[in-house]
Amino acid sequence: MKINQLIILLISAALIVVTGWFFLDTSNSKSNLSYNQDVQPILAAKCYTCHGPDKTKIKAGLRVDIRDSLFVKLESGNAALNEDDFSESELIKRINSTDPDFMMPPPDAPKLLDAEEVQMLSQWVEDGAQWENHWSYEPLKKVEIPEVSNSEWSKNAIDAFVLSKQEELELEHAPEADKRTLIRRLSYDLLGLPPTPEQTKNFLADDSPDAYEMLVDQLMDSPRFGERWARHWLDVAHYGETHGYDKDKRRANAWPYRDYVINAFNNDIPYSRFIEDQIAGDILYPDDPQSTVALGFLAAGPWDFVGHIEVFNGTKDKRIVRNLDRDDIVSSTMNTFSSLTVQCARCHDHKFDPIEQKDYYSLQSVFAGIDRADRPFDEDPTTHQNRLRLKQEKKKWVGQLDVLGEKLGENEQKEVDEIQSKQKVLENKIAQLKTPRSENFGYHSAVEQQANKEKWIQLDLGAQYNLNKMVLVPSHPSEGIPMPGYGFPLQYKLEVSVNSNFSSSITIIDFSKEDHHERTDRPYSLAIDTKKVRYIRLTANKLWRGRGNDHFLAMAEILAYVDGRNVARNAKVKVSDSFTDKRWNPTFVNDGFNSYHLIGGELLPQKEKAELKKAEIELAALEVQENKVRRSVLKEMELEELDRIRTFLVDIEDSILRLPTPSLIYAAASDFNDIYQFTAPDSIRTIYRLDRGDTEQPREEVFPGTVASFDGLPRNFDLPEGHNESERRAALAKWMTDERNALTWRSIVNRIWQYHFGKGIVATPNDFGKMGTPPSNSDLLDYLAQEFLNNGQSLKWLHKLIVTSATYKQQTEHNEKNYLVDSENTYLWRANRRQLEAEAVRDAVLGVSGKLDLRMGGPGFDAFRYEDDHSPRYVYKDYDAEDPSSFRRAIYRFIVRSMPDPFMSTLDCADPSQSVPVRNETVTALQALSALNNPFMVRQAAYFADRLQLERKSIEAQISRGFELALQRSPNEEELSRLKNYANTHGLPATCRLIYAMNEFLYVD
Repeated sequence: MKINQLIILLISAALIVVTGWFFLDTSNSKSNLSYNQDVQPILAAKCYTCHGPDKTKIKAGLRVDIRDSLFVKLESGNAALNEDDFSESELIKRINSTDPDFMMPPPDAPKLLDAEEVQMLSQWVEDGAQWENHWSYEPLKKVEIPEVSNSEWSKNAIDAFVLSKQEELELEHAPEADKRTLIRRLSYDLLGLPPTPEQTKNFLADDSPDAYEMLVDQLMDSPRFGERWARHWLDVAHYGETHGYDKDKRRANAWPYRDYVINAFNNDIPYSRFIEDQIAGDILYPDDPQSTVALGFLAAGPWDFVGHIEVFNGTKDKRIVRNLDRDDIVSSTMNTFSSLTVQCARCHDHKFDPIEQKDYYSLQSVFAGIDRADRPFDEDPTTHQNRLRLKQEKKKWVGQLDVLGEKLGENEQKEVDEIQSKQKVLENKIAQLKTPRSENFGYHSAVEQQANKEKWIQLDLGAQYNLNKMVLVPSHPSEGIPMPGYGFPLQYKLEVSVNSNFSSSITIIDFSKEDHHERTDRPYSLAIDTKKVRYIRLTANKLWRGRGNDHFLAMAEILAYVDGRNVARNAKVKVSDSFTDKRWNPTFVNDGFNSYHLIGGELLPQKEKAELKKAEIELAALEVQENKVRRSVLKEMELEELDRIRTFLVDIEDSILRLPTPSLIYAAASDFNDIYQFTAPDSIRTIYRLDRGDTEQPREEVFPGTVASFDGLPRNFDLPEGHNESERRAALAKWMTDERNALTWRSIVNRIWQYHFGKGIVATPNDFGKMGTPPSNSDLLDYLAQEFLNNGQSLKWLHKLIVTSATYKQQTEHNEKNYLVDSENTYLWRANRRQLEAEAVRDAVLGVSGKLDLRMGGPGFDAFRYEDDHSPRYVYKDYDAEDPSSFRRAIYRFIVRSMPDPFMSTLDCADPSQSVPVRNETVTALQALSALNNPFMVRQAAYFADRLQLERKSIEAQISRGFELALQRSPNEEELSRLKNYANTHGLPATCRLIYAMNEFLYVD
């Protein structure tokens, strides 16, 4: 057999990790050949087919991707490399041979070596076959700031590194941009919004030497900074607010994670804390509720609703679903924080990087105890800490109960177990009775085919009351899946009266001539002060549109309060008409339930009260029975201790029940309520290496660990026996944030660099492996990473260093001489002209029109009409462009996976179903058409025109003001003349559309 492995040339340093990592000194090489840049690519292209990482295809036992294999004797009796005399190596002889029975690659190989490649490989072997570690696995090197001839140009160390490369290639840097360009560039880069005319005017007038730096500090101190940079992070984390797949259900509780990221960037928490929060914040920082919210990162990706909830446990399909779910978590974690494509090792050892299949499944094992589900947390830190303390107390007393239980004999223990099983059933029943459910959805009118049919609901309180609050509670016919606006009228009037004919009524709220735009996925509360009210009437004159062309009115509950007491409960109800369904009935509109649960402050119905009392009596009897059994075994002192512990446990449970209802975050969770076939893991799941990634071909069991990388960092985690699942995540988080893990620090500084310059020092931010691109300036990358560590891992420090550099402040002007040397501007001889991202365009349009709502946080807005069904529908064509609730920043937009926003997608918005480290930047006719004709743009142009007419009188002044707001400059004479003529012919709103569509508005120099 031939040594088909011929090109035993040691593959990537990455794979050396697998076998022990040889770090050889290349300083004695007789040529300038680089293994990584010159040799390994030849081996990968021409030799890996027969002698590479795919163990199923290896011929003659030779692998050229692992150095050890090159020195092992083959069937010919010789090794590929001869350590005694490299020039006599069989590898050289075979690649230079013309004998078809001896030459390598063989003549029938798909790819043969050309003369230059043969010469290069031969020279490399003769020089000693030096093997380099792949650059990303090298420890951070201490880098000296290079000396440059044009030192006056440099503003900081970044410039010295950039200029050193430019001088080496005889490139000329561009001059500094003017101040107007700089404030626009800074404002969009740091805030994602245009500067105001006032900000621009003040900066242009400030001639002080520190004016620019003061502007940088001012912008980074703005809360808008976190909103801007959170969007970049959410791209990489593939954050979405629906599950994806075929049943793309809403995630009502994903948004707290988005708010966590915004606040983390605004507060500039150390990057290591940012990582640890998102992987294991619940165990590493248990006192901070936001560290639990941060676990939304692990749940940010797509989730198969059908596979998890509807497919039966124990089936092949279920195993596949869980395997794919863990794959998404592992891939997202390692791609995001380490820039490693570990997912390529799911079916086999990584083809190019030093990642074995067992490494990949060891990472799956880290997350084998979690699923993605709604997880309770307390927003208030004091409440959070109180709940945590009570749970710890409960755990302690339960442990002492277990100690006493060990003294029971086998028969007694069996009897106690049976009693406790019955107690558990009763305890659950009592808990449910204290928070009763209803299968009644509320009131639903008859269905109409037109929206302008009038419907009404009228309540007779039975007596006159002085009301001080009313609440309209929207209906939610799908529990756990919010359906904003379901049946809530678009136009309506709410009135109260002392008589049933409403001849002397008082209007509480009137939306009978305009659409109601308040959020309708939660109760709408109205503070009022009315005397002598007996009747309440809600009249809808523009109905909600449901499926198809169905229009109707629906409401879960109408409440009317007098000093905290709901006097509308069980009042007499009259309606215009009603839908026939057992779950909908006029009487359900004031039964105290909000489609499923008792509304806070409402009293238990009599039936539930009776059942609750009966259950409590039965539970007390079981406790007496259990005590009787224990007394037959335990001593008097032990019985007293038992009673004391039980008292403590009852007090603790009562204290927990008295705490405010916790909020929910869709996050990594190990304990959650079962939903049909979606059940919480009762223990950490066992993970096996899967042959070819097939769930039906499990091989050896694997244990929590990660990839081999740097000296001193563990590959396998040394965890105590009986550890819980969160300790596995904590071990990975600590591995990630170890200062020796150069992958982490190179990855984040590269990402920040990319978003400021348009391209990273490494152009593949999620892939620092062999298939990624090498750094354009490795010394600069390592310098930034090391300095980032030395400066408290402060992202704001890194931003400031970058944007205060002379490199960042350059003009975008073209230089033909430079272009012929560096056509892609890899070495930054000028600034790159940048196209605004979709969110920045939308936010800028709102900012310029004067309609931007800067409220921060909370649930996002819908830019669509939502139709819940077996598979939900998100109808963007019915989006109301006048809805002010959607005038918030785009970071607060509700993000759908299966049906992306057409307007935002046209502007190259990120796909939330996959990690997007670099967005596409396209120029298409659709973008121009959208900028001119999208309903959102058309309406905002009208608002823009309204603003200009309000602020300025003449058409010339209005156009000039429009330029100041949108472009931060005044129009020249030709622009003013042409736009004035256009406005006189087509109107000011159409002129504003043109301003919005200008390249100067959509791009930043």
